[in-house]
Amino acid sequence: MRKRQVVVRREEQPRSSTNSSMTIRSVRYGECQKNHAAGVGGYAVDGCREFMASGEEGTAAALTCAACGCHRNFHKREVEAEVACDCSSPPSSNGA
Repeated sequence: MRKRQVVVRREEQPRSSTNSSMTIRSVRYGECQKNHAAGVGGYAVDGCREFMASGEEGTAAALTCAACGCHRNFHKREVEAEVACDCSSPPSSNGA
């Protein structure tokens, strides 16, 4: 089984022509939080620790966990954001 990690990249428009920044978001799906005992008024989870896609990206099977059989939405979504800035400042004058 292969683990899948979805990475979404968004480039923001620079406020000036000399500055640009990019936000990189890494989305990971952790443990399954589906309550299997909800029908009888209890609480029980299956212990699946991480989402693993059942099929290739872009197919319906990619949204089903290979370990527990649940939909990806039952798994805890963890987003990590990283901002990269390519800032170039205008040349400084030495008071001349």
